[in-house]
Amino acid sequence: MNVAPYARKAQYYETDQMGVIHHANYIRWFEESRVDYLEKIGFPYERVESLGITFAVLGLSCEYKAPVRFGDRVHIFVRFTSCGHSRMVIGYRVADAATGEPRTTGETSHYFFRKEDGRPVSLKKAIPDLYELFRSLVAS
Repeated sequence: MNVAPYARKAQYYETDQMGVIHHANYIRWFEESRVDYLEKIGFPYERVESLGITFAVLGLSCEYKAPVRFGDRVHIFVRFTSCGHSRMVIGYRVADAATGEPRTTGETSHYFFRKEDGRPVSLKKAIPDLYELFRSLVAS
């Protein structure tokens, strides 16, 4: 499935004293792009949660390649790198919208759990169609 990247314009409030986007904001951008991606593939967070399941971040990594400055426009490409019964890993690539130059790459790992009690759950058993969709999106 070909999904359009998440487009974003860097805001002034996101910059640090050096005039570049503060490193913590990339993690917010990862979440924004993940939410956008789920909407684009037809299974938004709200739908997942309405079925009693959600997923939490277990860990993340972020590698900075080149700075993003106020006013820069970037595209954030999202891809599933793995999806198992109870966990998934999502990769991110932030690129300059005009040149395609890489700015940042990263990854988040998640586990699936029931909203009602926080207990881990097998996505394959709880929401089989979502599990199959995620598995179909895993990058080869």
